[in-house]
Amino acid sequence: MSVNTTDTGVELTAVTMGIDRFERSHAQGESLLDGEGLVPIYIGEDVVAPRSYAGWDEIFADLDALAARPDVTADDARGVFLTSMVKSVKTAARLFSGETMSYAEKVRDLVGAEPAPTAEARVAELSDQLDTALTGSGFVRGSLRDRVEAWEEARAIPSDKLEDTFRELMAVAKARTADMIYDTGDYDMQLNPLRNVPFTARCGFIDRRMDLNVDNAFTRAALKHLVGHEVYPGHATQLLYTRAEVDAGRSPADALLCTTNAVTGCVQEGIGDQAVELIDWIEDQDDVIHLALRSLKSAVQTTAAWRLMEEGESAESVADYMRTVGCGQEAWVQGRLRMASHPFRGPFVPSYFAGNESVRRVRERVGEADRAAFHDYLYGQVHSPESLEMFGTTGVAA
Repeated sequence: MSVNTTDTGVELTAVTMGIDRFERSHAQGESLLDGEGLVPIYIGEDVVAPRSYAGWDEIFADLDALAARPDVTADDARGVFLTSMVKSVKTAARLFSGETMSYAEKVRDLVGAEPAPTAEARVAELSDQLDTALTGSGFVRGSLRDRVEAWEEARAIPSDKLEDTFRELMAVAKARTADMIYDTGDYDMQLNPLRNVPFTARCGFIDRRMDLNVDNAFTRAALKHLVGHEVYPGHATQLLYTRAEVDAGRSPADALLCTTNAVTGCVQEGIGDQAVELIDWIEDQDDVIHLALRSLKSAVQTTAAWRLMEEGESAESVADYMRTVGCGQEAWVQGRLRMASHPFRGPFVPSYFAGNESVRRVRERVGEADRAAFHDYLYGQVHSPESLEMFGTTGVAA
């Protein structure tokens, strides 16, 4: 289709997808993203086609032109997002073209998260929350890690019950998402168990499957979180929602870039990690325990990646920190170490904690009367953490 270059959202999408296509076709087996691309899942080919590029000079010229547009430099929420997004995509292009930069620079400019470890006071606060939650269920003996292991062992889903539990949770999550956020229609996912992968779970949107690393053991509360994160009302729901809003003319075309490995990733992961809360699905004390454990692990992995990649601490020392303070299973520890050491994916480790904190802060201050408007803002557009937290401020409808 012919791209309307007077529309910044269309232009940004065409340029970003052009970079994605150029990087995939010219990496010749040496892609920083191992063939995944800058935008792992794009369902807007029939809406905005990728720009065709022959070299990096053309790409940087288009990005510089975008950066100078009046709506990009505006100080409203839209301008705040566009400024950070253009900078982020340009940082990705710089890396793809062979430039090197520090881990801190990538966290700041590519991911849009604070280039720092999680504050020790925040880690301590989350540890105390987990301690209180475990005590409330009678898990009081031993270290915090010992008590987490005892709880996980006591609540572990038997392997032969995993599929049935997944289907049960999917049905409830889908219904609650339809009632509270968005009706996903006949969209569904199948469970795809995997081993020896660096992630805990992954959204296979196109193939309609949720990959699950069964090297980990899962409680019902943990599997519930992953169903929420990857499917309803997480990644899959966000993709369906944004496409529908773009089709209806209510959202800018760049909403289709919600899965981009850029500043949009923080809020994407924040939606996933806040998914259970977004559909008010905290049912029992096990859910409270898992919420506290997940938040602690997210904070700890942020510090762990910083120590490994910015401070040069040994992998074994960092792994021990993740085991003892983060109370993580070994498959999670090793998977996060593999992700953190990846030259492009590594700086996205902090995106989970940064995004969760941003979505949580806004969700907790939004009243019931503004809930639908918040969902439109959260799902119908793409955001950086900063632009998301402008919801309800001057010039941003609530």
